[in-house]
Amino acid sequence: QVQLVESGGGSVQAGGSLRLSCAASGSSKWMAWFRQAPGKEREGVALIYTGYGSTVYADSVKGRFTISRDNAKNTVYLQMNSLKPEDTAMYTCAATSALRTRWSGPGNYNYWGQGTQVTVSS
Repeated sequence: QVQLVESGGGSVQAGGSLRLSCAASGSSKWMAWFRQAPGKEREGVALIYTGYGSTVYADSVKGRFTISRDNAKNTVYLQMNSLKPEDTAMYTCAATSALRTRWSGPGNYNYWGQGTQVTVSS
């Protein structure tokens, strides 16, 4: 069983930056960041294949967010730059050893963290 713990959330002004961390108790091939704002569906933000470092991003964050990993620490990061108020959400880390459907489908992921809140003020 893999346990995930997120950190790094907080409140920033528009245009600012945050780096989120997700520390895992074990290794997984695929790790992703999701976010959910009140009244909205959970949205896949970014995916990384921990073996090669290949990444996928939601259109809404391309060019602004970067997902990366430190396999030695079983940790993934989400560097968020040029933050917008629309980025305000609870950000949650997820992990799986096998993608069985499209990457942004929450049903792919066996393990979830508790989430870390990101608030961006205008």
